[in-house]
Amino acid sequence: MRDENGEIAAGRVNSFIEQIVGLVRGGDEVIVVTSGAVGLGAKKLGINAKSSLFDKQAAASVGQSLLMKIYEDCFEKFGITVAQILLTEEDFSNRHKYLSLRNTLHRLLELGVVPIINQNDAVCPSELEHVAFSDNDKLSALVASKLDADLLVMVSDVDGLFDKNPKEHVNAQLISTVEEITPEIEGLASGASEGGRGGMITKILAAKVVTNSGGKAVILNGKAEGVLSSYFGGAGVGTEFLSSKTLRSKQRWIAYATNIPGSVSVNEGARAALVENNKSLLPVGVTALEGEFDEGDVISILDDKGAEIARGVTNYSSDDTAKILGVHSDKIQEILGFNTSDDIISKDNLVIL
Repeated sequence: MRDENGEIAAGRVNSFIEQIVGLVRGGDEVIVVTSGAVGLGAKKLGINAKSSLFDKQAAASVGQSLLMKIYEDCFEKFGITVAQILLTEEDFSNRHKYLSLRNTLHRLLELGVVPIINQNDAVCPSELEHVAFSDNDKLSALVASKLDADLLVMVSDVDGLFDKNPKEHVNAQLISTVEEITPEIEGLASGASEGGRGGMITKILAAKVVTNSGGKAVILNGKAEGVLSSYFGGAGVGTEFLSSKTLRSKQRWIAYATNIPGSVSVNEGARAALVENNKSLLPVGVTALEGEFDEGDVISILDDKGAEIARGVTNYSSDDTAKILGVHSDKIQEILGFNTSDDIISKDNLVIL
């Protein structure tokens, strides 16, 4: 949270922490997803973190300890311990890493610790820049989804989602409840705020991940005094997004996996079998593939127009898949010399998007 000069708004941070402490003492389990390390580090070093990736990494390295010092000092006054966890998207893409992260976070919460999560900007070299989150809204949504959180609270500089941009239209009306995130709802969002990575659209998409995972999401105005206490006290502030459906834990990992290494395209018959009849993806229905992937990776499934219709865990690498494109399953052994499965992707490891 920054003030008008781009500095950490200490008073606002302290106020939020006091409200979070109230939730923790009331029996709620709270995880904080934060940003600010790059800005703090850049100021300390006297550099422009936007000038190069390496300056950004250096700033993040220095700023991370400064940021955690703020949280530690503030929470310590209330006798609450915090834990730092730095993540990249790869931590969610690799199922073993994801399960380890999930277990660690659950244990920290059991111990009464408040985890402070930030993305690990310091370890993302230029050739791996894609493993850094594009915004903290996406990071918070993945954390909420993967941990079965009941609620994701996102802080903005406006009161919530409006029917038009409130900064441009004085008659804009706040939408208090969204039952389903439709293309029309997504169309109401505008771009990123000054100095931020995200914007209203990233918050809408984050809410979509959480509501599809069985949780709720809310957008609140972080500049409003006591806004967390007001919301949890039933004041009816902000915009609340209601749960739309529930995916099982493994389905959530598949549906919202990150760093998808490749894709397969399918014909209309295969598309209908997947979407309408809940069938597995057989090699006979696959027409093309892109990217390089290994057995066990989550890949995209595209229809014949190139639209993503599903994601699933592949039973074969891209090299082996390329050899059995379009063939019947009884030919797999003959072509590859082995048969891991009759399916490219089994229905139990597949999620329709």
